[in-house]
Order: sequence, then structure tokens, then C-alpha cells
Amino acid sequence: MPNERVLLEDYVLAGKLMQLASLNSDGSPVVCNVWYYAHFAPDVLRFISRYDRQHSRNVRIDGRVAGSIIAIPLEGLGQTVRGVTFTGVAHELPTRGVDGEVATFVARWPRSEAALHPGKLAHDETSTRLYEVTVAEWVLFDEANFPEQPRRVIEAVR
Repeated sequence: MPNERVLLEDYVLAGKLMQLASLNSDGSPVVCNVWYYAHFAPDVLRFISRYDRQHSRNVRIDGRVAGSIIAIPLEGLGQTVRGVTFTGVAHELPTRGVDGEVATFVARWPRSEAALHPGKLAHDETSTRLYEVTVAEWVLFDEANFPEQPRRVIEAVR
């Protein structure tokens, strides 16, 4: 039997875009797509977004989020699905003292370098910010390795 935690980490690392749901001030959900990178033990997901986007404003007011990462190239209905969903709490990282986090993001997504340049961030010369989701719970969904019961709840490492 495959190790669920290893599969989860592999799928999260293989993903490119994360669908992120945040809450408007009236409690209604908003879903967006963001570029991300993952760090494990502790389990966090970091993403970039413009400061003025609705989901960015939502996170500053109420950090509760949920999201999804698909780990397969999408071809069509009927494919064997492998992916991950999660719940957690997000917050905007400070614009100073996050050089390591920024460097890791830029290493994965080189085109983000101009928007996340530490000097620009520190002097508020960019509208892009780095956000962090502390994952509370993962759900691995894997029809390939667990066809009888593909939904597997996995506790986050904190």
C-alpha cells in the first residue's frame, strides 16, 4: 500500500496552480487561482497575489481558507483523479524580513522576481504580496492508488 503522506506531498509539489477559497465580509465564498509553493513540516503553502484583489482583502479580515490542487494534466471527464484539498488559515507576510520565503518562491517561479523583489517590497513599491496558509487538514483524493476509497484525510504537520 502506498504511503498516503508521501503521495500527498508529491501531488502538492507537482501542482502548479492552487484554487483558493476565502470569505467575503458577509460570509460568502470567493474562489481564485494563485501560483504557490509548498513547505512541509510545518505544512504551509505560500502564494503571491496583488494586495488589492478581493481574496487578499478577505484574508486580511478573516484568514480562514480552503483550497484545491489538481495533480494530473487535465484531459477530460472519466480520468482517474489525483489531487489534494485543504483547509487552513492564511495571512499576508510582512514586506520585510521574508527574504528566504521570497527567494524560494522566485526559485520556483522566476517570472515573479520583479514583483517580489525584496527592495521593492520593503519600500512598498509593488502591489504584489506574499501570503502564507498554515494548513490545518489535508484531504488526499487518489483514485489511482485507492480506487475503493479514494478520499483520505491526513492531519497536517505543524
